[in-house]
Amino acid sequence: MPTERTEVQVRPGVEADLEALTALYNHYVRETAITFDITIFSPEERRPWLLSHPEDGPHRLMVATAADSQEILGYSTSSPFRMKPAYATSVETTVYVAPDAGGRGVGTLLYSALFEALSGEDLHRAYAGIALPNEASARLHERLGFRHVATYREVGRKFGRYWDVAWYEKPL
Repeated sequence: MPTERTEVQVRPGVEADLEALTALYNHYVRETAITFDITIFSPEERRPWLLSHPEDGPHRLMVATAADSQEILGYSTSSPFRMKPAYATSVETTVYVAPDAGGRGVGTLLYSALFEALSGEDLHRAYAGIALPNEASARLHERLGFRHVATYREVGRKFGRYWDVAWYEKPL
């Protein structure tokens, strides 16, 4: 388990990260409404997701690791916002931090590295959806230049209840 003083490195995600990234994501699938997936994934089922985020281009995967152990502390992605061609200059971004790594700036490091990597791409806007309530995620997005633009009421159902999703946007 990482300590508060663990140095963090951020790098592009690679195939060797697949098992750990899948385990991290599955935690959020099982335990939270942060993602609206409701069934856990095997690494093989998650492989197309990983491969859709190459080291260049507008759709990226950045991974934060503990410098000493290389334990994955979190990841951030930029993915297609919508599939229609006119949306090509917009991306949906997300960040997931390991439960024992929260509150230490890992999300900020991940998003900062992601936006730095995207700075040379032909992108105009980034969007992020936040299942509510999630004050920590709202604060992170606002700190990094996102602004709240809409809230979809009761848009997803998980764990037997409906959840609102706040949408944020950031100029790129």
